[in-house]
Amino acid sequence: MARPSTYQPANGVSRWLDARLPIPRVMYDQFITFPTPRNLNYWWTFGGILTFMLVSQIATGVVLAMHYVPTAEGAFDSVEHIMRDVNWGWLLRYTHEVGASMFFLAAYIHTFRGLYYGSYKAPREVLWILGVLILLLMIATAFMGYSLVWGQMSFWAVTVITNLFSSLDAVIPGLGTRLVQWIWGGFAVGGPTLTRLYSLHYLFPFVIAGVVVLHIWALHLPGNNNPTGIDVKSARDTVPFHPYYTIKDGFALVLFALLFAGFVFYGPNYLGHPDNYIPANPLQTPQHIVPEWYFLPFYAILRAIPNKLFGVAALMGAVVVLFFVPWLDTSRVRSTSYRPIYKWFFWAFVITCVVLGYLGSQPPEGIYLVLGRFFTAYYFLFFLLVMPVVGLIEKPLALPGSITEPVLGPEPAPAASSAEARAGGGAMTKAPSPALALALGLLLALAVHASPGVAADEPKAAAEQSIQEEPSIPSQSWSFTGAFGSFDNAQLQRGYQVYKEVCSNCHSMRLLSYRNLGESGGPQFPSDAVDALAGQVQVTDGPNDKGEMYQRPGRPSDRFRSPFPNPEAARAANNGALPPDLSVIAKARPGGPDYIYALLTGYRQTPPGFELAPGMHYNIAFPGHQIAMPPALSDGIVSYTDGTKPTLDNYARDVSAYLMWAAEPKLEERHQLGARVMSFLLVFAVIMFLAKREIWARLHSDAAPTA
Repeated sequence: MARPSTYQPANGVSRWLDARLPIPRVMYDQFITFPTPRNLNYWWTFGGILTFMLVSQIATGVVLAMHYVPTAEGAFDSVEHIMRDVNWGWLLRYTHEVGASMFFLAAYIHTFRGLYYGSYKAPREVLWILGVLILLLMIATAFMGYSLVWGQMSFWAVTVITNLFSSLDAVIPGLGTRLVQWIWGGFAVGGPTLTRLYSLHYLFPFVIAGVVVLHIWALHLPGNNNPTGIDVKSARDTVPFHPYYTIKDGFALVLFALLFAGFVFYGPNYLGHPDNYIPANPLQTPQHIVPEWYFLPFYAILRAIPNKLFGVAALMGAVVVLFFVPWLDTSRVRSTSYRPIYKWFFWAFVITCVVLGYLGSQPPEGIYLVLGRFFTAYYFLFFLLVMPVVGLIEKPLALPGSITEPVLGPEPAPAASSAEARAGGGAMTKAPSPALALALGLLLALAVHASPGVAADEPKAAAEQSIQEEPSIPSQSWSFTGAFGSFDNAQLQRGYQVYKEVCSNCHSMRLLSYRNLGESGGPQFPSDAVDALAGQVQVTDGPNDKGEMYQRPGRPSDRFRSPFPNPEAARAANNGALPPDLSVIAKARPGGPDYIYALLTGYRQTPPGFELAPGMHYNIAFPGHQIAMPPALSDGIVSYTDGTKPTLDNYARDVSAYLMWAAEPKLEERHQLGARVMSFLLVFAVIMFLAKREIWARLHSDAAPTA
């Protein structure tokens, strides 16, 4: 939006800089006095929120990259090292992890707002195209970042998604296979794949930042669109960006930060998958493979097409079609508020995206498959049929004469009419219900947890069996749950005793060190007790000056000793079954400590008619009810010294709480910091709201018409 600059250098230094590199002038003209339509609603604040999220992701990502080890052997452990041993590492990791979900939530709302208000129409086509390009780069960046955890779900998600390129073999024989092997750096997903994904994941956010600069530039040339879709006609239609929209955007950002902080401090793993806390195993495929929630609509589209090549084409087309929206929409009216027929199709499209997200988390069979194909068809018909046809046959409502007319009344001297303001109506701009739209957006994330998904190529019978045999895990009362929850130190000490005397005979805890037993927020054994506990084990160390390995007493800095020297020995001692490492088992199982407690107390006599395989044990909490591990706990097996009754129930509760601490040793610190951050943000939100109301009240009082 070309206009004269009003910047006045305040001193000699600023005048000198202004004559040579006028950065202050550009910032002043584009972010202080920039004329902005005065009727922008809160849906416009998500542009600023997205900028904040991009900065947050880059800042946390750069620090995380300093500690991450991009090797197949060290990636998973390095993430846990960040969580446990790096100062505030848990905060950096959870902020980055949850930030990806918040980034996509804001991006999707921003995109739907642009579609609703026609922000893609002339002269803003390039602005829209750059926005879609940013979304595409975000999808690629998030996919590569998801792989870096190198857990079971991320590893197999990489395997499945990259293998989709093999569908190109149907077009040019051998092309897809060679492309997949080039991406993998070999014949399977492994270390070279991880290194490539890591380097690109580090690079792409800076590419996104560059495109964002172009996006903002493309926005400031024609200026903002607005809820009426009418062009600015006079100075009365606009206000300076500062202070009016800086305070309004700031208030919205604080509210969004409350949602963001709520997930970071009280539900950081809610939007993730427990299988990602299991180290990647190329020899064991997860029963269900599902992507992150923000990919689920595209995943549903992929699975809705029976042909692999066409499914991949539909997956890519779901994003590519957005580039052509400015030319697919034939209506002369920008805002959907004035399009009575198209409005119904638009909200049906929003519901379609939400439903596709839900269907992406369900098994691709039966009614889910039928609905997936129906809503996939509507997704593409909305762009390829509804937009072109409805724009030609629809009669829009009368538009107001100017942006301010619905609020301040008609202009004293009407300006030259625009093609869009051809009928002088006084219709008030109606924004979509914030509660409805936000609920639809959040439903997409929350629906993921209604039921687990199933891999696209999983047999139908296996999917039905897994659903039928999924046990119900009752919730237990724990001291560490809730916003102000904390661990019971005495319970953790008893839980460690149960682990040491019973569980450690088969299960390792390789991510814990003996020193952790004395740290705040955990069992908090005295330092001399920690030294004694570590000294009870013999640790292989060396080599010494003769090149020989030797045995020494353990130290607090040593990792917990594994009961077996290698996985093969563990399998040999357990009838071929490999006892899982218990370091993060409480986060690697749905239900966490509730599941562990139910499992340890769930052994029963085999019911009549149930076929139990040789060497297996019946357990009501284990999926399929057949488990290789025999009952480990029974009354009186461990002697407590603090007066607690030595019962199976107490053993199970104590060791479950201990394993929850082992998986989340910074939980108390996270809850305590979360309470302070949330309190600050709530108070700050009130202050920002009062400041915004005061600033905008002055504007409304100055603009009020006089008698």
